Amino acid sequence: MIGIGGSGMSGVARILLDHGVAVSGSDARDSSDLRALADRGAIVRVGHHADALEALGAPPEIVVVSKAAIPADNPELIAARTAGIPVVTRSQVLGHLARAGRSIMVCGTHGKTSTTSMLIAGMLAAGSDPSFAVGGTVLQFGTNARGGNDPVFVAEADESDGSLVHYEPDVVILTNAEPDHLDHFGTAEAYYEVFDTFLARIPATGALVVCLDDDGAAERARRAAAAGVRVLGYRTSDGPATDLPVAGEIDGIVVDSAGTRARLTLDGAPRGELHVGTPGEHMALNALAALLAAREVGAAGGIDLARFTTDGFLEGLSGFGGVGRRFEPRGEAIVRGGRARVYDDYAHHPTEVAAVLGAAREIVRADGGRLVAVFQPHLYSRTRIFAEEFGRALSLADRVVVIDVYGAREQPEPGIDGGTVAQHVTVPVQHVADLDAALSAVRELLEPHDVVFTLGAGDITTLGPRIVAAEGL
Repeated sequence: MIGIGGSGMSGVARILLDHGVAVSGSDARDSSDLRALADRGAIVRVGHHADALEALGAPPEIVVVSKAAIPADNPELIAARTAGIPVVTRSQVLGHLARAGRSIMVCGTHGKTSTTSMLIAGMLAAGSDPSFAVGGTVLQFGTNARGGNDPVFVAEADESDGSLVHYEPDVVILTNAEPDHLDHFGTAEAYYEVFDTFLARIPATGALVVCLDDDGAAERARRAAAAGVRVLGYRTSDGPATDLPVAGEIDGIVVDSAGTRARLTLDGAPRGELHVGTPGEHMALNALAALLAAREVGAAGGIDLARFTTDGFLEGLSGFGGVGRRFEPRGEAIVRGGRARVYDDYAHHPTEVAAVLGAAREIVRADGGRLVAVFQPHLYSRTRIFAEEFGRALSLADRVVVIDVYGAREQPEPGIDGGTVAQHVTVPVQHVADLDAALSAVRELLEPHDVVFTLGAGDITTLGPRIVAAEGL
């Protein structure tokens, strides 16, 4: 596995190891994921060299690559092709693993990791032991993937590079759909087309579980239904009117620091309370989607119904411990004789930022402090396209610090930086160059009872612990 330390690749490696497959791999740099894989039996190397293909004592049967990440001149990739060893992508391996039993795949522009993680937590509590692969660490399990004993496979299906079309799932959750990754797709229409192609692959024995509160997802569902796919909609009770079937609803939503509670209706009948230990109305909707998908797999025989119960699943949701970098508590900072709570979130799209800060507002209201957002834009193209939307979303906070762009795979664009976003923020805002400057800015503005959120998909995740550890705040 070339690039075995990446979040997606390491997850596949863990599942293969759990199923007794001999795995070797390499990555450009050392990491905790790389060391954890070595502890589980993988033979791993730091650096890319052609002789890595002999790490198992003989050439591998296949070489796995992450389609988006591995350059064509990688020496291991060249050696594999020269030797005639089949080269496959991570998504192709996931698709193969999913076809071994019943599969649930979670897709959407936002909420994939949280929804997939809730699905796993609920299924385990309800008596099932699925294999799973998630895009982040499920905190209560301490891993992003595992090979289970039941013939059920649960996975997050990423649309960012179009690899959705490689999957043939039994049940799909679609959380939402709005334009993103336009650096790859070019147009919103091309982005939506990947979802439409993917959903049309759901078999007659399967189902699409879809959020009807989201216009983009509802339109994808109508197209899927026209292609013969069975649709199970979910929504809030005061959501828009719909012509699609509704399998589940929530209302009476209460958000606080302990999570989110809502009254639950299934198949038109009251079903008690849904509780998930992560704040946000969107988290309650994600939890409802997970429940409907799990029930669907159970009804089709993938889960032993003598073991699987809705009550057990709901209990698992109530104990859900969250996902790394999704509304993740990082600790408390001592601030002028008081304390400020610090959280970290992966939000890197305007809708995600708005959802996180909207949920955070409920926590702030209870403490009487201010909501401070520290945002690092991710990708120059996304910053340019969504600058105004980012500004509106960040304005849900009371104070904002915007760091310059984390370019990742992109080269800088002239005139695009953190200020491109900051100019659209309507509350007090500072534009700073880097993480060190952001730490200094936070030191100056924090007061007791404030709640701080570090937001973004780049290295801003390292800032929260520095805020907590900083002396002299």
